[in-house]
Amino acid sequence: MKRISTLLIGAMLAFSNSAIAQTLTAAERSDLNLRPGATDISTQVYDLHMMMFWICVVIGVLVFSVMFYSMVMHRKSKGAKPANFHENVKVEVIWTVIPFIILIAMAWPAATTLIAMEDTSEAEVTILVTGSQWKWHYKYQDNPEVEFFSLLATQREQINNKFAKGENYLLEVDRPLVIPTGKKVRFLVTSDDVIHSWWVPDFAVKKDANPGFINKAWANVNEPGVYRGQCAELCGKDHGFMPIVVIAKEPAEFDAWIQEQETAAIRAKEEEQRLLSMNMSMEESMTLGKKVYDTACVACHQPNGGGLPPMFPALAGSKIAIEKQHIPTHIDYIINGKNTMPAFGKQLTMSEIAAVVTYERNAWGNNTGDLVQAKDVNAFINGQ
Repeated sequence: MKRISTLLIGAMLAFSNSAIAQTLTAAERSDLNLRPGATDISTQVYDLHMMMFWICVVIGVLVFSVMFYSMVMHRKSKGAKPANFHENVKVEVIWTVIPFIILIAMAWPAATTLIAMEDTSEAEVTILVTGSQWKWHYKYQDNPEVEFFSLLATQREQINNKFAKGENYLLEVDRPLVIPTGKKVRFLVTSDDVIHSWWVPDFAVKKDANPGFINKAWANVNEPGVYRGQCAELCGKDHGFMPIVVIAKEPAEFDAWIQEQETAAIRAKEEEQRLLSMNMSMEESMTLGKKVYDTACVACHQPNGGGLPPMFPALAGSKIAIEKQHIPTHIDYIINGKNTMPAFGKQLTMSEIAAVVTYERNAWGNNTGDLVQAKDVNAFINGQ
């Protein structure tokens, strides 16, 4: 029996050593482990995690080996008799001092990593990240003209199981966040409404977005690429539809992209001013309005305008959407939101707001004939 026990313990140790070697080489491709990520800090977090893991494995192997050896080799059937003593000062000192040393050895690198994760100083790029139900807004603090909303781009037909789900199902957006490689990027994370959480695993960044507060995080991406994440805080009905996509570009490409975005923002403002001085036709307004509705409204109010009562009321046949005296209220709800409906005033242009109001007043049998123009929205905003 003694020989069998010795062989068993030896086999356990050999298996443990073999498993350690195999895991070290397979860690990066494991779906059950942390990922090394794409930044220095994410690699540091990964290394810390693996160090803690293997310390626990070694302690577990040693403790269980001694325990099983004691149970097998000192069992009653072999005539073993328990020792009769009350206390042993040396043993008590040893089992107090050794765990203390182990904890200090674990706490030092953990504290160093945590301090590094919170150090957002000397950032070269600063981005304000704002969570809203249910989308993200990005504003480049160093380039005030560059700001945009990032919305889920997965086809509604995939969500409704009418089309096959794509490779990046629920992880696609219409406008990804773009950052430079090799530069420290600071993220200022907050919220417009409820608590969200901005989480990109490859950056080792997961910060709660709390209304009225700003939390800070940072990343310095080493390699160009596309990095995906999600909202990690239950934030309401479409919590699962708030993906994050970050594209890291070489500094020269990033600078060129920033220049393009600034130019596009200026042109968009000029176009908005042009639209204020002209009228869209019913056909143009309905086409644009349907596009806006399918992007921003359909999840709650449904493709047929039937809504999801009582939380999300129907638009088809609604007094707000069919009675002419309620046009200002209709515009107000879209701009400022109401109850569970989020505000879209920052997300949509005045022409898009006018178009979606027109669409909702003339779709699904409403047929009011009302044609709202961008100048009407502008007049409402200025008259608020």
